[in-house]
Amino acid sequence: MSNGKKYDFRVIENNGAWRAELTRRATARKTVVSKAQDGFSSEAEAKIWAEAELKALLANVRARQQTKS
Repeated sequence: MSNGKKYDFRVIENNGAWRAELTRRATARKTVVSKAQDGFSSEAEAKIWAEAELKALLANVRARQQTKS
């Protein structure tokens, strides 16, 4: 996970299967998993899913922020 980003993703291998998680920094010490999916056959598939879901999540967050302001 990169420093300075509130939203990010990580890809984890577990016994040959891959899991992708969208993460959010709740506090400086606490990271919360916002969304996860497992069962990917390769790291590339998990990364593609995570990047697409992260873009959708960020678009939704931006839309809510614009609505509030």
